[in-house]
Amino acid sequence: MKFNRKILPDSNYSSKFISKKRLHEDEIDFDLLRSYRLDRVKKELAKRDIGACILFDPVNVRYALDTTNMSIYNMHNLTRYCFIPVSGPVILYEYFNCGHLAKHLTLIDEIRQGITWDYFSVGDQVENQLKKWTGEVENLMNLHCGKNKQLAVDVSNGPGILALNKIGLKIIEGKEILEQARKIKSKEEIQCMKASMEVCEKGVRLMGKELKAGMTENELWALLHKTNIESGGEWIEGRILSSGPRTNPWMQEASNRIIQQNEIVSFDTDMVGPYGYCADISRAFVEGHKFNSEQKKIYQMAIDHIHHNAELIKPGLSFKEFVAKSWVLPEAYYGNRYPCIVHGIGLCDEWPMVKYPTEVTDKKGQFEKDMTITVESYIGEVGGKEGVKLEQQYLIKENGLELLSHHSLEKI
Repeated sequence: MKFNRKILPDSNYSSKFISKKRLHEDEIDFDLLRSYRLDRVKKELAKRDIGACILFDPVNVRYALDTTNMSIYNMHNLTRYCFIPVSGPVILYEYFNCGHLAKHLTLIDEIRQGITWDYFSVGDQVENQLKKWTGEVENLMNLHCGKNKQLAVDVSNGPGILALNKIGLKIIEGKEILEQARKIKSKEEIQCMKASMEVCEKGVRLMGKELKAGMTENELWALLHKTNIESGGEWIEGRILSSGPRTNPWMQEASNRIIQQNEIVSFDTDMVGPYGYCADISRAFVEGHKFNSEQKKIYQMAIDHIHHNAELIKPGLSFKEFVAKSWVLPEAYYGNRYPCIVHGIGLCDEWPMVKYPTEVTDKKGQFEKDMTITVESYIGEVGGKEGVKLEQQYLIKENGLELLSHHSLEKI
């Protein structure tokens, strides 16, 4: 899909202040990165004969326009969004007095102040603000979409959707559209992801080096945050780090529990690093670096689990066939299984989420070339003392997988 304006060769943001470059910044063509992603969104809209989309989710706004502003805040406040028609101007509705933040981005045609009906922002003026917003949307759809009344919205609230329906628009679920757009990665996206992974693994190495009995789980977890932020990263999606008996069952968040000698410490990075790309790996250490026999057993099971499943994956393999051929988790461990076997990865966890045979999962999808995924394993016997969580990140290539995560697994 061609854009109706020139993408300037110098559109990389250039600050007048002295600053330190982010990792591999000079190796990434940001114009190609941005135009590819916006084009993917527009093609998905056109494929479904949808006139336009409105995106509120900060991750989707980042994907489409590469603009950020208070991302975490805007995950729970409807104050910043964008309008993207298949044909017509791309409009960013920015937070109050923040229009200057995205002026360097050439694929944004216009920046306006956002119209919000969010109760926190406007209190008892919700109804009046909602009328202003729907009036604006109606005008945009008439101007740029003609008779096409199909509008995709990724995130909103009940009053917002009802108000759009009342003005005659057919609202389409936007999450599927953006997930499908985001699933195939460009060369530039892979470069961004590798930079994020490099930062993540630097943090993981530091965690392994500093791990010692007497420190708290939170003190260890903070090292990954520190490494990420000082390297130009953004946030971490969860707080999943636990030690000793808190590793079984899984999904327990980091706490002030004091790590003891010879205990397993397992964690899942979920790290949104430089350029907004996620480095999502899981590792398990043993305090003192000497595994006992039971720790060796479950660690090796987790390795076997991941290796078996990774070797199956190639372009064209259906999720259904993959699940049927996937590593069989022994019955004693099945009750503690992880929520999925494989999931997509990009700016965050993405479609697909391929689950165990007993769970509801996508039946029609298949793996495709240039998807990026993670392969998961949690091994912890129901009622057992400890558990091991491992996860590797991959790029799907023509004949199999390229490993993107290179932090060594433990020698047991």
